Amino acid sequence: MSTARTVLVIGGGAAGNAVTILLRRAGLSVDLIEAKDDWNATAGSGITLQGNALRVLRELGVWKEVSASGFGFGSVGITAPDGTVLHVARDIRTGGDDLPATVGMQRPQLQRILIDAVRASGASVRLGIRVEHLEQDDTGVSVRFTDGTEGRYDLVIAADGMGSTTRTAIGITAKPEPTGMAIWRVAVPRPAGVTRTDLAYGGPAYIAGYCPTSDTTIYAYVVEANRDRASIPPESYADEMRGLAAAYGGFWPEITEHITDPAKVNYTWFDRMLVEGSWHRGRVVLVGDAAHCCPPTLAQGAALSLEDAWVLSQLLTSAEVWDDALFQAYYDRRIARVRPVVEASVQIGQWQLDGVRDADVPGLMGRTMTMLRELP
Repeated sequence: MSTARTVLVIGGGAAGNAVTILLRRAGLSVDLIEAKDDWNATAGSGITLQGNALRVLRELGVWKEVSASGFGFGSVGITAPDGTVLHVARDIRTGGDDLPATVGMQRPQLQRILIDAVRASGASVRLGIRVEHLEQDDTGVSVRFTDGTEGRYDLVIAADGMGSTTRTAIGITAKPEPTGMAIWRVAVPRPAGVTRTDLAYGGPAYIAGYCPTSDTTIYAYVVEANRDRASIPPESYADEMRGLAAAYGGFWPEITEHITDPAKVNYTWFDRMLVEGSWHRGRVVLVGDAAHCCPPTLAQGAALSLEDAWVLSQLLTSAEVWDDALFQAYYDRRIARVRPVVEASVQIGQWQLDGVRDADVPGLMGRTMTMLRELP
């Protein structure tokens, strides 16, 4: 395969960064553009990385940094709203027995690790830039950028997230849809006894949970029915989350003491989307949240995005011809894995919305996570 092939990656999140690193390793010429001037280096609170995400991060060559920055653990607790531990289950090692089942870490720290790896790969990176227009023919894609420059590429990889403008530009009409739930998130100091994720179902919120993200930090979250964002002033975010969290026991009183700064509290609706049929049009292909998104009830959003990048890069770097058959093979390989995760993630949330008290949440989680032990 000729290493003269050129690729444009649109979006510098997990999927875009990962595919850039992998394609550069194979010797391809890669330009990455990111709309945010700061490359999203400070956004977010925490992230839960299951083993199948860690497996790809190891392939990217950043496992050492991730392991040193995060907090690994191997179980999840189910508690009553008052903090009473009802059940502790061993997590499934979806990345294999040589990796932790789960690592929690601060989301900005993961982004900085990936940014450093992209920089080290030798990719060309431009920040604060978007695609203004793209035009395809049989041999490639001509692109005009918002800074007035132009480029010509053999392939464009759209990693520009749930609200992907590239997806719309190539005629794919799928859009994220709200599931009816929303989540409040915050990063706070880690109580000394928090060494795993604990989840409480019920109480004033549908779900209240936390995940250790380092030796000194956790991120905590409460899930409720979504509300009109315009009805919640940003300056009230800490009060809103603290009011929900205050009803929970166990470690929550200590956590709640630190929910004081509204600027550090994030409020987001749960969305779902799955592009069906194919994830490409000509020489433009979707990865990550541009192709699929799901509620974080299984903590698989970043993992699926990283897997997309790994599978697509494998196919691109092993094929002499980049054609519809290759991109359809990418879709076929991924949809069989992504669809059950999206459906299970949505179902777990729907059971909470519907108040189904005998829902088999642990069983559905276990079946889905067992499937993810297989290579993507």
